[in-house]
Amino acid sequence: MKALYLKYKDFIMEVIHFGMVGVINTMMGWAIMAVLYNLIHMNYWVSSGISYFIGSVFSYHANAKLTFKVENRDKWLPWRFALNIIVCYLVSFSVAHPFTARLLDMAGLSADGRVSAALLDNVAMIFGMGIFIVMNFFGQKLLVFRKCKAEKA
Repeated sequence: MKALYLKYKDFIMEVIHFGMVGVINTMMGWAIMAVLYNLIHMNYWVSSGISYFIGSVFSYHANAKLTFKVENRDKWLPWRFALNIIVCYLVSFSVAHPFTARLLDMAGLSADGRVSAALLDNVAMIFGMGIFIVMNFFGQKLLVFRKCKAEKA
C-alpha cells in the first residue's frame, strides 16, 4: 500500500490541492450564480457565465501556484487556461441542462409542469458544476499546467 501511495503521491497531492482551491471557488461561484439568477433574475447562461469568469481568475492564480506549482509561466499559459475554461464550461453546462430535464422527467417530477424552470435551472447548475470540476482538473493537469520532460527531471 505504501508503494502505491509513493507512486501516486504527486497526483494525490494535486487532487487534494485542486479540491481545496475548488471548495473555495465553488462556494464563491455558487453564491455569485445564486444571487445573479435568483435575486437579480439574470438567465441561466449569463449568471453561470459571470460566476465562472470570476472564479476562473481566482482558480488560475491559485492552481498555478498551489496545485501544479508552475514557476516558469510561458506566454501561452493564460490562453491555454482560458481555452480550457471555455471548453469545459460550454460542454458541462450544455450537457447539464438537458440531462437534468431528462432526469427530472424520468423521476416523474416534470409531468404537468410540476417543476419550475427556476428549479430545473438551479439543479442543472449544480450538475454543470460537477461535470465542470472533473473536466477542468484533467484539462488543467494535462493541457494547461503540463510539465515538460525537462521540468520533471
